[in-house]
Amino acid sequence: MTTRRNFLKGGAAAATGIVFCSCGLLHGAHAQQPPRQKLPVMVGGKRIKTIDIHSHCHFREAGALLGADAAKFQLPPVNNAAEAFIEVDKRLAAMDAQAVDMEVLSINPFWYDRERDLAGQIVKIQNEKLAELCASKPDRFAAFASLTLQAPDLAVQELETAVKKQGLKGAAIGGVVNGVEFADPKFHPVWAKAEELGVPLFIHPQGVPELSKRFSGNGWLVNTIGNPLETTIALSHLIFEGTFDRFPRLKVIAAHGGGFLPSYADRSDHACLVGPKGCNPDIKLKKAPTEYLKQIYFDSLIFSPEAIRHLVAQVGASQIVLGSDYPYPWQLQPVDHIFASTSLSDDEKADILGRTAAKLFDFAA
Repeated sequence: MTTRRNFLKGGAAAATGIVFCSCGLLHGAHAQQPPRQKLPVMVGGKRIKTIDIHSHCHFREAGALLGADAAKFQLPPVNNAAEAFIEVDKRLAAMDAQAVDMEVLSINPFWYDRERDLAGQIVKIQNEKLAELCASKPDRFAAFASLTLQAPDLAVQELETAVKKQGLKGAAIGGVVNGVEFADPKFHPVWAKAEELGVPLFIHPQGVPELSKRFSGNGWLVNTIGNPLETTIALSHLIFEGTFDRFPRLKVIAAHGGGFLPSYADRSDHACLVGPKGCNPDIKLKKAPTEYLKQIYFDSLIFSPEAIRHLVAQVGASQIVLGSDYPYPWQLQPVDHIFASTSLSDDEKADILGRTAAKLFDFAA
């Protein structure tokens, strides 16, 4: 179509089993809700495999490696925090209730400030546990690998092992690594490896701690504003520093609808024309900044049919994939949310609900 352009509660005690967590608050219901969808989901008379690419998990064994520091990575005080550590059968029941066929699990990075060996051990455990879970329920679970991004050479090895030997479908990364933006050349080997393997990288923000004083007060602004702002910054650096030009086949998925960038993307096209002294004359982008949004994927966790309509107008329905942030109740019925978007055609709904993700991850649709 034509377009416009933290962690583990009680982690110090090792325990076995698979546990899940995420990052959100309940949003207000819209006045007009569509009929509740059930499995199997049908669009235009055709069965669609629904794939939620934004769902989180943690493993107690990994948290135990933090020792005394585990207390720093308590789960945030959000609704249903006590339910973050759940049984697999309960997760499957919740997926059934949401009309979600498959979840692509990810773990928000809490190890970027750890030294190399410890971070590597944490990542090793997590990737092994993710692979074990996915192998046990291959029709219901897939996963993004964790990476020791503060050590790019190690991250390259981890990504190759995760994809080629463990069956993981890419990697989940934060929005910055110890203050170093992803556009920094030190990360080029990681992006090159992801491009070579043909797997996506899922950017999930961790907030902007430099603004903690401004974010204090009512409204949980560290998350409400901070998380989408970090994604906006990360994507903007990848665009303006020429990273997407250097790696044109790099597949990036941005959580929370890409933060604020798609909502005000056209300003990016004017910035260097208005203020050239704020731009590097040695970096000559191959296309307008907004054009790079067409090679980024965005999850659907933006709450309203109007927000979906605008995102589609900016980037195209083919660039949007289903996301819920489960188990926290940002969007408890993510499939219903897409059906409520009357601006979408049946083909566009089918793409967002699962067909695009099936192609990205090489799943059987």
